[in-house]
Amino acid sequence: MARGRIRSKLRLSHLYTFGCLKPSTLEGDDPPHPLHGPGFSRTVFCNQPHMHKKKPLRYRSNYVSTTRYNLITFFPKSLYEQFHRAANLYFLVAAILSVFPLSPFNKWSMIAPLVFVVGLSMMKEALEDWRRFMQDVKINARKTCVHKTDGVFRSRKWKKVSVGDVVRVEKDEFFPADLLLLSSSYEDGICYVETMNLDGETNLKVKRSLEVTMTLDDEESFKNFMGTIRCEDPNPSLYTFVGNLEYKRQTFPLDPSQILLRDSKLRNTAYIYGVVVFTGHDTKVMQNSTKSPSKRSRIERTMDYIIYTLLVLLILISCISSSGFAWETEFHMPKMWYLRPDAPEDLTNPISPVYAGVVHLITALLLYGYLIPISLYVSIEVVKVWQASFINQDLRMYDDESGVPAQARTSNLNEELGQVHTILSDKTGTLTCNQMDFLKCSISGTSYGVRSSEVELAAAKQMAVDLEEHGEISSANTPQSQTKVYGTWDSSCTHEIEIESGNSNNPRAPIKGFGFEDDRLMNGNWLRESQPNDILQFFRVLAICHTAIPELDEESGKYTYEAESPDEASFLAAAREFGFEFCKRTQSSVFIRERFSSSGQIVEREYKVLNLLDFTSKRKRMSVVVRDEEGQLLLLCKGADSIIFERLAKNGKTYLGPTTKHLTEYGEAGLRTLALAYRKLDEEEYSAWNSEFQKAKTSIGSDRDELLETGADMIEKDLILIGATAVEDKLQKGVPQCIDKLAQAGLKLWVLTGDKMETAINIGFACSLLRQGMRQICITSINQDGGSQDSKRAVKENILNQLTKAVQMVKLEKDPHAAFALIIDGKTLTYTLEDDMKYQFLALAVDCASVICCRVSPKQKALAVMASDFSIAQFRFLERLLVVHGHWCYKRIAQMICYFFYKNIAFGLTLFYFEAFTGFSGQSVYNDYYLLLFNVVLTSLPVIALGVFEQDVSSEICLQFPALYQQGTKNLFFDWSRILGWMCNGVYSSLVIFFLNIGIIYSQSFRAGGQTADMDAVGTTMFTCIIWAVNVQIALTMSHFTWIQHVLIWGSIAFWYLFVALYGMMPSSLSGNVYRILDEILAPAPIYWMATLLVTVTAVIPYVTHIAYQRFLNPMDHHIIQEIKYYKRDVEDARLWTRERTKAREKTKIGFTARVDAKIRHLRSKLSKKQSNLSHCSAQDAMSPRSL
Repeated sequence: MARGRIRSKLRLSHLYTFGCLKPSTLEGDDPPHPLHGPGFSRTVFCNQPHMHKKKPLRYRSNYVSTTRYNLITFFPKSLYEQFHRAANLYFLVAAILSVFPLSPFNKWSMIAPLVFVVGLSMMKEALEDWRRFMQDVKINARKTCVHKTDGVFRSRKWKKVSVGDVVRVEKDEFFPADLLLLSSSYEDGICYVETMNLDGETNLKVKRSLEVTMTLDDEESFKNFMGTIRCEDPNPSLYTFVGNLEYKRQTFPLDPSQILLRDSKLRNTAYIYGVVVFTGHDTKVMQNSTKSPSKRSRIERTMDYIIYTLLVLLILISCISSSGFAWETEFHMPKMWYLRPDAPEDLTNPISPVYAGVVHLITALLLYGYLIPISLYVSIEVVKVWQASFINQDLRMYDDESGVPAQARTSNLNEELGQVHTILSDKTGTLTCNQMDFLKCSISGTSYGVRSSEVELAAAKQMAVDLEEHGEISSANTPQSQTKVYGTWDSSCTHEIEIESGNSNNPRAPIKGFGFEDDRLMNGNWLRESQPNDILQFFRVLAICHTAIPELDEESGKYTYEAESPDEASFLAAAREFGFEFCKRTQSSVFIRERFSSSGQIVEREYKVLNLLDFTSKRKRMSVVVRDEEGQLLLLCKGADSIIFERLAKNGKTYLGPTTKHLTEYGEAGLRTLALAYRKLDEEEYSAWNSEFQKAKTSIGSDRDELLETGADMIEKDLILIGATAVEDKLQKGVPQCIDKLAQAGLKLWVLTGDKMETAINIGFACSLLRQGMRQICITSINQDGGSQDSKRAVKENILNQLTKAVQMVKLEKDPHAAFALIIDGKTLTYTLEDDMKYQFLALAVDCASVICCRVSPKQKALAVMASDFSIAQFRFLERLLVVHGHWCYKRIAQMICYFFYKNIAFGLTLFYFEAFTGFSGQSVYNDYYLLLFNVVLTSLPVIALGVFEQDVSSEICLQFPALYQQGTKNLFFDWSRILGWMCNGVYSSLVIFFLNIGIIYSQSFRAGGQTADMDAVGTTMFTCIIWAVNVQIALTMSHFTWIQHVLIWGSIAFWYLFVALYGMMPSSLSGNVYRILDEILAPAPIYWMATLLVTVTAVIPYVTHIAYQRFLNPMDHHIIQEIKYYKRDVEDARLWTRERTKAREKTKIGFTARVDAKIRHLRSKLSKKQSNLSHCSAQDAMSPRSL
């Protein structure tokens, strides 16, 4: 708070950077906005919230909700979602029909499983929506200070804030609603706002209140404050606002510079006062949000088609059955005396076989319903909930610093994590941590800074490994055994790769923003260099050319800086460490403490700031005009090298050649660069220019920006180049490595950022999405003058022309190592996604190695955690989320679904075979309770174990072999060939189970006493074989066993025997025809056990044959890895393991590995040229007369 009061004395709006926000005329002279017609009907009575409690001024509350359901809509919407699934809809119809006499079994055998399945799924949906609700409750319960009465402010929950309330927001707090800024702790109404949650911008925004409200800077001043705001209606446009403030009998126009948006944060300002304009879902951020949709994965949608296929099969065999029954009724029924053909019932009357067949169709549809797995959906729901809990509890995705774990907000899309082709990532807070280190610089043609970047270190290490493998250097010289690794090649061609990674002899404490190491410039040693005057000028440019504000750190005694960008902060930190400390800013001056020697003698110098020409995406440079203590006028400039170089004077290009070379080297090292220049001005030239420039500043009209740009061009010329800077962008921990691993896994990454194009490009280089030598395709839209159809058509034609040329350029490229990067801004992206050009844009984007979209809006990014399905604290956790959990979830769900259809086909078709065998009688061979337990109990737990615990490889192997992820993106385990293969396996098993059992049991005695088996004995034997066959099949499917799988698989078989025994022991009134069937009938009969063994072995023979053939002759990647791990060849032969890992990499043109490969190709090319020159020189020496 104290620091805020000290800085509040500074009227920042006097600088051009901030002055551009200030109206060019007095506020009372500006005409108010004409607010007429639809879209401009909102009226806000300031400090009078009670006026908004009745219509038409009763606006939405500040309560927000991101949930999918509420108490009223939960049951109808959730039931709709459940019966939107084809299988559940079928079983609903079947359950209704089962209450009629036509049902071949008890009605509860259909109703109970359906209620259980649907109920469990709805409970899961309710649990997940409850978590969203609790997150909403947490946000709605945040507190802010609201004016009550008589100048008294009280704390109030966000959800209780109303339109018209005056609120006080403290430093580092979020704004509770969309506010009109009234005043701030700065006396001229300035405040800093962080809009990272809205548009991804890293730089702080400057907002400024109207001058008429600046005096409302304490609580007492709001005692009698009243005013009226008339403005636009709620809309999603973040960058526009039209309205008027009626205050003190005057009307003042409002614009976006006075609006503070919800979910943005107050920074570097002690406090602000504002009046609430939009609340809740009327705020611009909520207008940009979308409702939580009901999402279904691609596998689940494919599963619907499988169920449709099974429904067709079900209808087909039901029609066959009904036709067969009609045939039997007409031709064979009269011969069946036991059915009393002389007094036939309606369903067995030979006179009306068609009617009998139609009625039997309903019975058949119910009987064969077990082809459709009723427990499939609920089993998948259970599995997905477990999978989501594993994601939530994974400690390797837990961020220790923030204490935030990974969170699966919904489990519907777990398997989609394993089928991702393209990642769309925000930049701010996702890739970057907003920290940059000053690492190297070039001054007067000399490069300074011995510390290597991460790219240089990685390239050197990889080259050392490559040379060791080729036997060109010994293992003793590898980076692992040396402290330093250098990147030079000595003249004798001894391959010594060295890169200086820092001075380990004199370690110093890390300094934020400053990673530079070179004694030639430190501690005043620069005075001994050959060009000390140029170095002095370089340091002064760093210390003066900026818009930052200094703050004294009382603990360290050093100044820290609040800068608009991390670049400026790193430059000022570097200037401070070099001995040029920026310590003070006033309305018209900056003060620098200059230290010229190691003795520590400090001289404080004042530089009067006359003009500040700010950095923009169009200008790509920043300049400041100052007057030093000797009265000399100086223009100090920094910016992109291409912009600075074209503005150099003829005598200012002395260091152009070496500086260009150094900039190229810095770029190859992955560093962000800027060029620095200056010029001396004479009084007459400056006076004439300043007069014109001031006229441009105070002009009113649409051409004001053009006039300012023209004025800046007039002075920013004839510059003298003094050097360049190179900073290393500090990404979040592990970001380059994560991107590299994802690239090796075959994924593409699109970065979406609200930053300027230049910033986005620099971030692309820092995270290895871009690299030196990659060709950048920049698609931008021309400025349109107005919103007419003709101007829009011209813009679209221009964009289409750019797309066409870019596509042709990519297609004509012949270099296999060539890589393209597509860079597009949000405005242009809106046009390219329209129907008439979206396919061309998609074709270009797919052909490019990386895509960066800058200046995109939150609606285009749609990345808010509130609406996300999965959230992680750090970008690096995305590697484990996708490559490990995604891979596992996809394979588990795919194998689980395929197995489900296998077992239900194997089981359901036996009902059809038996009915055909018994004259299409509609009789089930199985007891009703067998049918009830098959899907719900006896075969459900093993398949859940498959979906929860199966691992083809461990998590460490997934990370070491990221190319395994491609099994999901290529859908290798759930394509139609595999699905049909499992279905055919089910058909084969059903044939084996039925006909082998009939062949063994039907035509011979079943027991020693000569008794034959009745229908219940045959049905129980067949059911036993089914239980054994499907459980042995799932055991063969699994690659990874724990005690849980063993218990569930073999326990399911044991439970079957236990159930038959206990059920048979019940009174005959309950057990019916299966009374004591196990202990008295089946167990004593050896043929029962022999049939079970024979049928089970025969049923799994095709699958065993298939996997044996595949592993021996056509193994998949994970088969090879499993074999290597099983025989421990990775331990015995480390080179083999490394070679397999290298081969398993997907070829990629982005990522750290691709960048290192490019660096290696560059170094090898230089080495080859050097060796060629040495060979040429040796040959010339050999042919010289002296040698002869």
